[in-house]
Amino acid sequence: MTDWNGEQLAVVNGPTQRVMTAAVIVATLGLGACGAPTPYQPAADGYGYAEQALEENRFRVSFSGNRLTSRVTVENYLLYRAAEITVTRGFDHFVVANWDTERKTTYFSTVPLTGYVGFGWYDAYGDPFGGFATARARPSDRYAAYANIVMRRGAKPADDPDAYDARAVLARLTPSLGHPSP
Repeated sequence: MTDWNGEQLAVVNGPTQRVMTAAVIVATLGLGACGAPTPYQPAADGYGYAEQALEENRFRVSFSGNRLTSRVTVENYLLYRAAEITVTRGFDHFVVANWDTERKTTYFSTVPLTGYVGFGWYDAYGDPFGGFATARARPSDRYAAYANIVMRRGAKPADDPDAYDARAVLARLTPSLGHPSP
């Protein structure tokens, strides 16, 4: 194979081409597996909701999302789970005794690919020198929210900003839930 100047180009074939093709397929499948935010579901593979009973009316609730799940979504799913537990246990409202949202940042680095482009070697970003000088790292955040809740019967106190009416939370957040695929 020759370029537009008639110079001979190196052609990759045989075992090297098969290895490169396999690597591209594996990378594509790996990225496709992580292509959706964590749905509202019990914890599976570290992502989803979990709870632990501490007393009859007190629970620790958590929700962990993958790198595609926003902080707001993680916190909403935590509140939704707290409301579900409250109603299921026969209570009317819950008070958040303490709350925390953790962010874990992972940096992904892209290593430029190089190749011969007719008139010289270039990396994937158009750098004629190629190499690692143009490698880029991008952050990817994952969020996990934790809360201790105290469940109570009767109307929620109007003067407590940490109190939530469980049925109102369920009604308001239900339309935005992302349930797992069957």
